[in-house]
Amino acid sequence: MNIRAVRTRVGITTVGLLLLSVSALRAESKMEKKPFGRLSDGQSIELYTLTNAHGMQVSITSYGATVVSLRVPGRQGKVADVALGYDSVDGYVAGKAYFGATVGRYGNRIAHAKFTLDGVTYNLAKNDGDNTLHGGKMGFNKRVWQAREVPAKEGQALELSYGSKDGEEGYPGALRASVTFTLPRDRDALVIEYQATTDKGTVVNLTNHTYFNLSGEGRGDILKHQLELDASHFTPVDETLIPTGEIRPTKGTPFDFTKPFEIGARIGANDPQIKFGKGYDHNWVLDRGEKTGLIEAAEVFDAQSGRVLQVYTTEPGIQFYTGNFLDGSEHGKGGKAYGYRSAFCLETQHFPDSPNKPAFPSTELKPGKEYRSTTEYRFSVR
Repeated sequence: MNIRAVRTRVGITTVGLLLLSVSALRAESKMEKKPFGRLSDGQSIELYTLTNAHGMQVSITSYGATVVSLRVPGRQGKVADVALGYDSVDGYVAGKAYFGATVGRYGNRIAHAKFTLDGVTYNLAKNDGDNTLHGGKMGFNKRVWQAREVPAKEGQALELSYGSKDGEEGYPGALRASVTFTLPRDRDALVIEYQATTDKGTVVNLTNHTYFNLSGEGRGDILKHQLELDASHFTPVDETLIPTGEIRPTKGTPFDFTKPFEIGARIGANDPQIKFGKGYDHNWVLDRGEKTGLIEAAEVFDAQSGRVLQVYTTEPGIQFYTGNFLDGSEHGKGGKAYGYRSAFCLETQHFPDSPNKPAFPSTELKPGKEYRSTTEYRFSVR
């Protein structure tokens, strides 16, 4: 807008009101901090809530660098929390579902809980049968992260950092990791930026494990949600959900989401891969081609609320999981029982078991190098 032209037409008073309105709008973008409970050792855990100018809110706790809630508008501006979670830190300490967590040092599975790097075999904690899952028994989701507000180009940003010691859960190298959550002021999106360095060769695969229900957490299943994935291949698994090493085309299978499909339409198909996962719990290979940087990986639409979720990432893969192990025993916010397939996850990542699969994109991190990854969850209404 040309301020000089406005000044000429309507006078300085109106211009002043316009500028005050803009200032008030920007003031609505804010961050608040409050207690979220204490651990058994007395350590205080905090909850940080970021709000943008549209009224979208994200709440994040320093325990596990965890997304506790995501309040986004639907049709007619109706706001709902679309992320499963708990009312206090106690639920996250006791819980096993990784609701909203930052998972690491290695997200997803590593076969037989071991890998070899630079001629040395490292044995990891077994917490998924014979395999390791999401970093082990005390992964990053069970650690306390240090939080601070940091400058952001747009909106508010919260940085959480954690120092993982050499040998923690069996992984080599002292790893310094950080994850920055940004809520843009003027658009409904959650931007997650990961960074890590190490003093010794190691493997790193960080991701976020938010469980989404676009109708609102605790409001039924997600089988009518429509999913589209920009991925024409996936990595099939064995009966323990470890990739076989094959990269298989999705065409002609229940795994083809290159066009929008209801999540529940083929989730019960008579397919060995569906049976292994008890539904969808697989890694899709994104059709990145020669593209670098952020690309659109997925889009989910909920006709009931009108909400649309788009996922953008710099990663080569995405794990689509349909809450197959939720059974109603987990009670979340407000005491809601989270039932079977009441949420889905879209975890941007490098592929599972990459340290044991040389043909997969490498997850190795060397001293002097920096691990970086970015994912955006963008929300809109249709």
